[in-house]
Amino acid sequence: MSQAAPLKVAVVGLGFVGLPLSLAYWQSGAEVFGAEIDPNLRHELSQGITHHLESDAGKPISAILRDALESGRYHLLADAAEATKSSEATIVTVGIPHRGDSLDLSALQGALRQVAQAAGRGHLILLRSTVPPGTTRRDLLGVLEDLGKRPGVDVYAAYCPERIAEGRAFHEFRAMPVILGAFDEASLERARAVVSFVTQAGIATTESVEAAELSKVIENVQRDVNIAIAQELARACEAAGVDVFEVIRLANTHERVHLLEPGPGVGGFCLPLALSYFLPFAEAHRIETPTLLAARRTNAAVPKVLAERVLAHARALAPGETPRVAVFGLAMKDYSNDARLSPPLEVCQLLIEAGAEVRAVDPAVPQTFPFKGDDPQWAVEGAHALMLLSRQHELEAWLSDPAHLLALHRGALIADARNWLRNAADLQELGLAYWRI
Repeated sequence: MSQAAPLKVAVVGLGFVGLPLSLAYWQSGAEVFGAEIDPNLRHELSQGITHHLESDAGKPISAILRDALESGRYHLLADAAEATKSSEATIVTVGIPHRGDSLDLSALQGALRQVAQAAGRGHLILLRSTVPPGTTRRDLLGVLEDLGKRPGVDVYAAYCPERIAEGRAFHEFRAMPVILGAFDEASLERARAVVSFVTQAGIATTESVEAAELSKVIENVQRDVNIAIAQELARACEAAGVDVFEVIRLANTHERVHLLEPGPGVGGFCLPLALSYFLPFAEAHRIETPTLLAARRTNAAVPKVLAERVLAHARALAPGETPRVAVFGLAMKDYSNDARLSPPLEVCQLLIEAGAEVRAVDPAVPQTFPFKGDDPQWAVEGAHALMLLSRQHELEAWLSDPAHLLALHRGALIADARNWLRNAADLQELGLAYWRI
């Protein structure tokens, strides 16, 4: 009996979503054609190099990538059209950068047009980027109509928002329930077959593609609002001398309460920009969103709160001296290499603008900055404050030895924005102050 040919799938855009998704399809037996326009990123990937911190069953993504490249079933291409012509289904995961307060959809629109032009009869185009509501209808369905390609007849077209958390991509591509929207039943069924090639969880389907788009946007907005609640609770608890993490622990014993924890702010390309995806939709329908706007302002203000608190301590500790601040962690969240829209980076910039000397360390973030170094000891030497802004395993290991902190200025403040030092009683013995938000 002859063996069925493997699914041939193209993935356009090999970033935080596209790379692990393409490898998840490879792991499931597909032949994958990955298209990446950035030549530097494409070259790194071709060498089996990636800075992502994903892993699957203990195997790092770089090792999975090297296995895929060696297998002959994983191909790296520069052109989305070529990848589309080589496959039977194309998944578009191109990101949407921001320009000031607005979103720039030009790269996504260009990729969708390339794919739509190259798609032959029976090809599936599956948009998997997070998009403002209405994007799939305008920029995918609209292009297909311009080309005279009928969705559900000549080609299939659908929308499937990604819902993964960075660091859990491989597991969640398999285990996270999926939302799938299409304009016709034939496209919905074809998309279901391609999605279920990897996804083992439930698939919620809808013929309202705008509902599918909105569901993803509001998931992100909701987390932004919930984090803002935690930030405001933290300020109130601090003023009252109450441990905010104890309050959250107790409140979350209620089965319908799920408070999140405060931190140094909200970063990355998902949550801080979520309102930028939703507001045009609301404004087009003349709906005001005061709660969402207030939450965004609360989260955006947190880096300034942290910087001002640390500067006040440093200046009181050493009047007339240049405040020296060590920063551990520049990623936008714990155990990440993603520094896009990172609150820790904003904290550093605010400190520098206020005249402080900043020395930051983050072994996972590949970007270089004038204030970034590799040695935690260099960062803490003589510092008036140490800010713990995002966790990394190497930094946790270094901090596990309290003797390292003796290099700090006597009376220095440990500003713990990640509930990192859960037992900080020994800091007083070292002559250090401690502030946990």
